[in-house]
Amino acid sequence: MFTPGVMRVLRKNKTLRYGVPMLLLIVGGSFGLREFSQIRYDAVKIKIDPELEKKLKMSKISLESEYEKIKDATFEDWKNIRGPRPWEDPDLLQGRNPETLKTKST
Repeated sequence: MFTPGVMRVLRKNKTLRYGVPMLLLIVGGSFGLREFSQIRYDAVKIKIDPELEKKLKMSKISLESEYEKIKDATFEDWKNIRGPRPWEDPDLLQGRNPETLKTKST
């Protein structure tokens, strides 16, 4: 279709070599992002199961109600205890004697 001389000129042209793929990437990316962002809005429109919705409405837990529960609590006697690593015994790490724990549970 094209002669070798024309193909050589087209390969050396920086606009065709770098500019056109960049424009295709930008335009194609905008269409792709539009489709991905539309998924978010479609997911919001999905209806919740009526039974689950009733349970959510019955539990009136809010950030303010949880704050009121712990507002008057005193934390002076609070002690930071590191959690056990998988190879450590949690009872020994937290200062509890595992022998007394065994006797209490039986």
